[in-house]
Amino acid sequence: MIVYRITTPKYAQLRASGRSARWNKNGDFVIYFAGNISLACLENVVHRDSEGLIGNFSLMRVQIPKKVSVKKIQIEDLPENWSDKFNYEICQEISINWLNNHESCVLCVPSVIVPLEYNYLINPQHADFRFIKLLSVEKFTFDNRLKNT
Repeated sequence: MIVYRITTPKYAQLRASGRSARWNKNGDFVIYFAGNISLACLENVVHRDSEGLIGNFSLMRVQIPKKVSVKKIQIEDLPENWSDKFNYEICQEISINWLNNHESCVLCVPSVIVPLEYNYLINPQHADFRFIKLLSVEKFTFDNRLKNT
């Protein structure tokens, strides 16, 4: 499986920042990827203001081989209000258990933006992480129409 991430060139590597987000608390090291380039783009659009889309960006393509363990969270497995802006703790509790139990190297979760598509959290401390391969890093430019919203 190939997954994608759009980030600034400084962070275009297989390294986690440990900063909190929907699926992790501060100090929990996971790397977020999207199931396709369009979703990776949308994730940036909703998490950055239009000025935040100006500048240099990189598109990372990462291969997750079939032998890497993946746990998938179905939308039906989540409470109705999981996607509310102020309910990060619901998702963070799931990922804390996933990280602490070393259930898998990858946690596949529904996207809040497009719930029928998935984001992929990679645990760099998991033994299977060594099989994950950064295939390419290339320049990415957001369309100017996104920057003017």
